[in-house]
Amino acid sequence: MLKFFLLFMYSLCLSSVLLAQEQRFIVSGTVKEAETGETLIGATVVALESNQGTTTNEYGFYSISLPSKDSITLVISYVGFQSEVRKLSLSSNQRLNIELGAGIQLEEVVIKANSYEERVNATQMSVEVLTVREAKMLPALLGEVDILKILQLKPGITSGSEGSTGLFVRGGANDQNLIILDEAIVYNPNHLFGFFSTFNSDAVKDLRVYKGGFPAQYGGRLSSVIDVKLKEGNNKEFEGAGGIGLISSRLTLEGPIQKNKSSFIISGRRTYVDIFTRAINQANEGKDDFNPIPDYYFYDLNTKINYQFSDKDRVYLSGYFGRDVFGFEGDFFDFSFDWGNATGTARWNHVFNPRLFSNTTFTYSDYQYNLTTKVTGFSFGVGSKIKDASLKSDLYFNLSDKQTIKFGANATYHQFEVGRLQAGSDDGTVSFSAGQNFDGTEFGVYVSDEWTANSRFTLNTGLRFSGFINDGTTYFGVEPRMAAKYTLNDKWTSKLSYSRMYQYVHLVSNSGVALPTDVWYPSTAKRQTTNF
Repeated sequence: MLKFFLLFMYSLCLSSVLLAQEQRFIVSGTVKEAETGETLIGATVVALESNQGTTTNEYGFYSISLPSKDSITLVISYVGFQSEVRKLSLSSNQRLNIELGAGIQLEEVVIKANSYEERVNATQMSVEVLTVREAKMLPALLGEVDILKILQLKPGITSGSEGSTGLFVRGGANDQNLIILDEAIVYNPNHLFGFFSTFNSDAVKDLRVYKGGFPAQYGGRLSSVIDVKLKEGNNKEFEGAGGIGLISSRLTLEGPIQKNKSSFIISGRRTYVDIFTRAINQANEGKDDFNPIPDYYFYDLNTKINYQFSDKDRVYLSGYFGRDVFGFEGDFFDFSFDWGNATGTARWNHVFNPRLFSNTTFTYSDYQYNLTTKVTGFSFGVGSKIKDASLKSDLYFNLSDKQTIKFGANATYHQFEVGRLQAGSDDGTVSFSAGQNFDGTEFGVYVSDEWTANSRFTLNTGLRFSGFINDGTTYFGVEPRMAAKYTLNDKWTSKLSYSRMYQYVHLVSNSGVALPTDVWYPSTAKRQTTNF
């Protein structure tokens, strides 16, 4: 651990000395799509004279340090869009926001996304990037594009059972995947008992899966990180899209609140099998040989608004609400079973100066299930719930054109209701309840440094300190992260990565298949006995 820390400090000091040898200035800004105003993740910014470059982060922001010159040529590009060329006279720090137009249609166009060259040059290992455009090109089950099912086609990722959306990454368990939607945790990403995911492809902007070599800003799970980001909405003009499928219909509306400054998007989806089953039940009601068909439907709703107060400040508010409802009503027996997620995100982007960018986020997550059975004169119910409130801050510091430092902290308060049981008679003569409640606080602090020594060697080092407090007991974990890349030639690159992860909340499952009745449980100081 000491060697790891000394190596990190050495790289920091070395780049600082090199930076002081010549006068340099910072060019920074955001890269957006000209047609909709959506920020572009991973857009490339290259200075031709010095052959230096950078990419936009997950919020569309870039910052590049360049030597002082009378003429600097910047080329800004992104796959599927026309490149922009800007000439600058660099004598001071400059703010340069870019909007890229859609690509020109030619007789023959060959586009390479996530190409072999990009994989060779990237330091990060075991990353899969999926866009909605790619997802919609693949076959869909019953007409529903499912991004989690598409991930099952990627190397190192398998499903728990045929047709389900459970993910098992490199031998890890299903609960060892950190799934976040606009930075809020989604505990059960499934509809229809695992056959569909909760992510509506019409509202998804970007999805990244980290299967190993995790960046230091992520923590809390052992196996993988699935980072899903929603669209921001078209801030140029109003538009809508929708579709009617075999089992569900969907509708998406987006447009500007104040043109070029703020926008909204709302996207909903609902199945309608229950409409037909209820009609069949009503038509056959009273027939002796007819057994009523149970009702089932699911819905989900994604919303997001954002407002740009200035070139330095932007605020986002987003939410997800989804639920599955299964029920049966009989003459003497009623049964209902529902489960679902609700998340909310409030996020603030701020540019302190051309070198320092920050993202501060508050998130709320709520997952619960409820199962109720009613027999003549008696009712029985069981359920479980987990609620989170989280606050985190991430900062990106561009120390030089060869070195970027990221650091931040987060804290999450968990509330668990485990095995909630309620039963009693309708007249109140019999009544009892049982269950356990827990709470806990999870926290983490991290720093990471990506240093490009030369055209061949790049080193990314990081350190994360995490902890969990529950019932007076505190658990700590030190999580070193490291990734290195050495380029042998144009076609061959040698890479090495190491990461240590800690997980403090766990899924108690009764089977190998992810079910809504599985219970999330915190780490505790002693063994707990709970009957479900």
